[in-house]
Amino acid sequence: MKGLIGRKVGMTQMFTENGEVVPVTLIQAGPCYVTQRKTEAVDGYSAIQVGYEVVPTRKLSKGEQGHLKESGVPNVRHLREFRLKGDEAYDLGQVLDVSLFSPGERVDVIGTTKGRGFAGAMKRHGFHGGPMTHGQSDRQRAVGSIGAGTTPGRVNKGMRGPGHMGNQRLTVSGLKVEFVDPERNIIGVRGGVPGSVDGLVVIRAARKQ
Repeated sequence: MKGLIGRKVGMTQMFTENGEVVPVTLIQAGPCYVTQRKTEAVDGYSAIQVGYEVVPTRKLSKGEQGHLKESGVPNVRHLREFRLKGDEAYDLGQVLDVSLFSPGERVDVIGTTKGRGFAGAMKRHGFHGGPMTHGQSDRQRAVGSIGAGTTPGRVNKGMRGPGHMGNQRLTVSGLKVEFVDPERNIIGVRGGVPGSVDGLVVIRAARKQ
């Protein structure tokens, strides 16, 4: 499965061939380097490890430097894995760029959502709140009952409630590639992608076609 690592540049809009205005997110993707190959014989599955964003040597640990030295690629900061299908083959140290994708193709974009800090259940989960009448005075935005008494005598794991909102991994599936600019390593996808401007994102071929 082909994929790239990049950073979100921002949003704009563009006209399609039939004059329709569509929202587009620009992503600076690549150049990426194949830093490791994993095979069925050795690792139990077939995949490649891809690195992105060249940084000075001092910004990597000795272990990271040694790992990258084996593949002969520059000092890249971010590493991600992409599973391979049987007919796909990549060379160690190979450079990957946005030319992997073409306009009209469908991709999945993975990013980290914006952090919203501590939020209540209504904002975080869309709870409708308590009744506004019948004598209650301070329960409008409260969660309400979250469990039984003696059995189980505790709050079950996974119960939705107030807490840290956002700052989580999120995948947006099936976005359409509107244009590809190999000279500037920019790819434009229709719609929004998770995260803030300059946030790290992963683009891969859509799993659901």
